[in-house]
Amino acid sequence: MGGPEIGAMAGFMLGGASLRIPVVVDGFIAGAAAAIAIGLRPAVRDMLVGSHASSEPGHRVLMDFLGIPSYFDFGLRLGEGTGAVLLFPIIDASTRILSEMPTLHELAIRRYY
Repeated sequence: MGGPEIGAMAGFMLGGASLRIPVVVDGFIAGAAAAIAIGLRPAVRDMLVGSHASSEPGHRVLMDFLGIPSYFDFGLRLGEGTGAVLLFPIIDASTRILSEMPTLHELAIRRYY
């Protein structure tokens, strides 16, 4: 992957950010696309989520420089979006906890001291 694909990926990140849709950055090439997107519109950074710290040389340096946190460090170097595939169930679970889980007040649980 190179040239035009990186530009298309950067465009996808810009589009996602314009719609307030988070985009998972998975791997070194996606990190390079994120650098382009952030260079064009710095606010895009707030909508980017790093999936993992790739074992590819320079990936961690790039993500640190861009200020995009990565959530896993399994030494992955498989490509094909494997880090994103691992992250999506956690994103889904987190979203469901925030939107569906009742509060203690809603469950009518009281503290007794």
